[in-house]
Amino acid sequence: MNNNAVVRRIMQAAPLFNAPVTALSNSRLFGRIIGRNVAVITYTGRRSGRTFSTPVAYRRTGDGLQIAANLPDAKTWWRNFLDDGAPISVKLDGVDRAGHAVAHRDGSGRVTVDVRLDAD
Repeated sequence: MNNNAVVRRIMQAAPLFNAPVTALSNSRLFGRIIGRNVAVITYTGRRSGRTFSTPVAYRRTGDGLQIAANLPDAKTWWRNFLDDGAPISVKLDGVDRAGHAVAHRDGSGRVTVDVRLDAD
């Protein structure tokens, strides 16, 4: 099986992974544990105008967050934040926080999305 086939299979399985992770992050029992490293982001698609939510791993950076888009060539969500970026909502510690996200691709092809959270 070549690399592209592996990536396709992983991406086909993503909804099977995302749904339970989202449910666990919203639960009282596991939400605090999972919420230390996983947040649910909500954004509007640039072309479709539809609202999407997906769980992502993040790390805090001062008054913002940094999200690594793993397997970026197989995913499209981060492309909504290219150029000047776009609004985003991030559920942190059970609270939806508004912010602005901008995606960057480095010379090695890695993609990070920097999120600046709005003041409370």
